[in-house]
Amino acid sequence: MKQATYSSRTADKFVVRLPDGMRERIADVARNHHRSMNSEIIARLEQSMLQEGSLGDEVNLRMDSPELSLHERELLMRFRQLSRRQQNALVALIAHDAEMAADEQ
Repeated sequence: MKQATYSSRTADKFVVRLPDGMRERIADVARNHHRSMNSEIIARLEQSMLQEGSLGDEVNLRMDSPELSLHERELLMRFRQLSRRQQNALVALIAHDAEMAADEQ
């Protein structure tokens, strides 16, 4: 049986209340990464869950997501080829760089 592809119509929806100012900060970061706010939030949640090892195989289902650009798919494919230790090290490095950039602002 063919698996349905991801679409905004079939995706699970969840309403979240954001603290004052967070929506604007997410919009700025998403714009800088050339993504929608939704894609930015999903990417950050996946990164966080990957870092703590709690995401498992669920990420594999998102490879055909229309939200991913060609470059993001290539990066994701290469990321999955790394060992778990290498993945964790890379995610920690990216998180550290993001924190350093945020501190500079």
